[in-house]
Amino acid sequence: MSPQPSSEVTPPRPAGEETDARLLTEAITRLRRALRSSIRTDYPWETLPMAQVELLQVLGEHSPARVSDLAARRRLAPSTVSGLIGQMITTGLVARDVDPADRRASVVTLTDAGRQKLDAWTTAHERRMDAALAALDDGARTAIADALPALFRLAEHLGEPTGDMELG
Repeated sequence: MSPQPSSEVTPPRPAGEETDARLLTEAITRLRRALRSSIRTDYPWETLPMAQVELLQVLGEHSPARVSDLAARRRLAPSTVSGLIGQMITTGLVARDVDPADRRASVVTLTDAGRQKLDAWTTAHERRMDAALAALDDGARTAIADALPALFRLAEHLGEPTGDMELG
């Protein structure tokens, strides 16, 4: 029988010396896993893979875009993005069109259905995050809010543009 999880979260005890980098990596991993899991538990209709959500998010801010641009923004191989885009075209979330600036190339645009899916996903995600934040005490919420600028700067130092960083 496994022990019941306590309501108080304690940082993991990694082998060897604990470092800020190790603990931050573990916290981010746990947050991402919990967010993915909770959104699917609380909103079982949501089956969109995270890779597609991330592409929809980029297209929500940068549409139309070439596959190579999407790949660079998400740090994925163009062939991977091309495969994801193919799936998303099939489900009606995006469309591929001729690039008006270079008729030999194509661009990907967000469809109305894709925009609606992204908006619904974002709303559900924000509701889940709001509920989780509301369960914390004022000190924890303040600490998280105060840490956000530093987390965005950290993302910049890791090579991800601040405008594309998603906290979840």
